[in-house]
Amino acid sequence: MRDGHRYTHVRLSIYPDGGVARLRVHGEVVPDPRFLGGTIDLAAAENGGQVVACSEEYYSPAASLIQPGRARTMAEGWENARRRGGGNDWVIVRLAVPGPIRYAELDTTCFAGNAPGWARLSAAPGPGPGGTVPPAGPPAPSAGTWAELLPRTRLQPDTRHRFLVAAPAPAAFGRLDVYPDGGMARLRLWGEAGPEARRRAAARWLGTLPAGQATAVLESAGMAPEMAGQIGAAAAGRWGLLPGGIRAAFLP
Repeated sequence: MRDGHRYTHVRLSIYPDGGVARLRVHGEVVPDPRFLGGTIDLAAAENGGQVVACSEEYYSPAASLIQPGRARTMAEGWENARRRGGGNDWVIVRLAVPGPIRYAELDTTCFAGNAPGWARLSAAPGPGPGGTVPPAGPPAPSAGTWAELLPRTRLQPDTRHRFLVAAPAPAAFGRLDVYPDGGMARLRLWGEAGPEARRRAAARWLGTLPAGQATAVLESAGMAPEMAGQIGAAAAGRWGLLPGGIRAAFLP
């Protein structure tokens, strides 16, 4: 089943009763653009960031790196297996919205005896005007498109590291390399969404709201109820119907 609307709650009804082992609801995060202003974690899952590739995830998934909050155990981070050959482990994140990365957080909390010895950060722009990336995201960039944000740097176990990026540049993907392997609790990539990226995010968000919610949101932004109802009921292209003053309310 595929539905183009944005939902915040799901209800499961079973008849007349009985046990259910798991409920999985798969989809994509559609962030509220009003919370994308200023410096945000561009990699965060709650903002729409997504792990799109990794070298391996033997003990726990790489997607744990961008989950909310602090990791309480190794199982809540990314724990990879020890390497017996050459190479190193790595993970690639599609940012929630493209923008320059100002500083990064590499958190090895809970990983005392199996943290990486070193780490390196890189970034790559996305295709399209202004480095923007479509919601579903393109494939991860090829090896030749990455620019180094943080050179190979020594890490400490069970430590929350923070690094300033000397020369921020527009990015749509972030890549973390750990050497040679080792667990990481969290990866945070802090920066600002670019103007075009915020506009696209606002248009996407408004277009996925159910009609009633879209109407209420437009009224709260100062639009007259009658017009808000008409635009809220539109099946597509809501953003293009908005006056400039109302658009500004969704572009912090």
